[in-house]
Amino acid sequence: MFDEKSINALRKMTESFGPSGFERETARVIKEYMTDYSDNILTDKLGSVVFVAKGSSERPHVLLAGHIDEVGFVVSGIDESTGFLSFNPLGGWWDQVLLSQRVIVRTEKGDLHGVIAAKPPHLLTDEERQKVVEKRNMYIDIGVTSGKEAVEAGVKIGDPVIPWSPFMLARNGEVAMGKAFDDRIGAFVMMETMRRIKEDNIGHPNTIYGAATVQEEVGARGAQTVAHIVDPDVAIVIEVDIAGDVPGIKPSEAPTKMGKGPSLCTYDSSMIPNQPLKEFVIKTAREADIPLQLSQVARGGTDAGRIHLNRAGCPSVVIGIPTRHIHSHVGMLSLNDVENAVKLMIELVKRLDADTVNSFISI
Repeated sequence: MFDEKSINALRKMTESFGPSGFERETARVIKEYMTDYSDNILTDKLGSVVFVAKGSSERPHVLLAGHIDEVGFVVSGIDESTGFLSFNPLGGWWDQVLLSQRVIVRTEKGDLHGVIAAKPPHLLTDEERQKVVEKRNMYIDIGVTSGKEAVEAGVKIGDPVIPWSPFMLARNGEVAMGKAFDDRIGAFVMMETMRRIKEDNIGHPNTIYGAATVQEEVGARGAQTVAHIVDPDVAIVIEVDIAGDVPGIKPSEAPTKMGKGPSLCTYDSSMIPNQPLKEFVIKTAREADIPLQLSQVARGGTDAGRIHLNRAGCPSVVIGIPTRHIHSHVGMLSLNDVENAVKLMIELVKRLDADTVNSFISI
């Protein structure tokens, strides 16, 4: 399992400030951790960072990608009379999870704490009580009493906002709780895979490109630019998966369960995986005695949706960590699933030689 250095890195990553388009702090945290485990470091011009680990052969290029942006908000207005802040979402938010949640507003004068609020329930009409409060009727309260005070505190339109949600361990260290698991847990799996390969001197017949991509939640934009600079021959995107082991969800809607192993996505709305590569992952997990769940996501996509269309195409799959309550202030996942994902990634990388990768595209 993960040592203190790893857990501290995960804590620092998830607590860092990095909504879509504002990922620089998170990227720096990851770069600092990965410098000792990389032979070279590349960047695109959007803010993604790519860590290179050379194996016994220059090709194939094996891309391991996890996005580091988190869902957040951006200030859209400041009420002159009250100082309350209106906001737009960065990524997908369900209105019902927002009220009474704490947030951090990053301004040119420093970070401000606030809370998402709306009209008090005591003052709602009977008709209003029957409706879900929509984002457009919410505001961020930073404790000021006028727009002038808000501006003097440093707030301006365009300032980014993230959930306030400290990382913590539960269930005797087996379960992690916090924000931004979507998808810093994917980046963390990439990081730990490359760290163990380097520290344990594990041979691999390829060159690994471990990517921390940006702006996935607003259209997988960093995936496109990363694929351009890496020119991958095969790609494994590491993501969260929607854990279906919560009340009200049918197995056919979300089949994976927290604590039962990482998942392999067999279909989502942005990509149908390369079928020989999919079967290769299943076979490898079976041979290595690593638990693997099969999954589908009818709505939604990942960085793989862009990567698999790079140039003439790139065989791609998505490995997921079943996670409860994504796109909210507090997600929950099993560190045993994360550990098994790292083990699976290492086994896959060890087997991805040129002949194997070429077999994925032979007709």
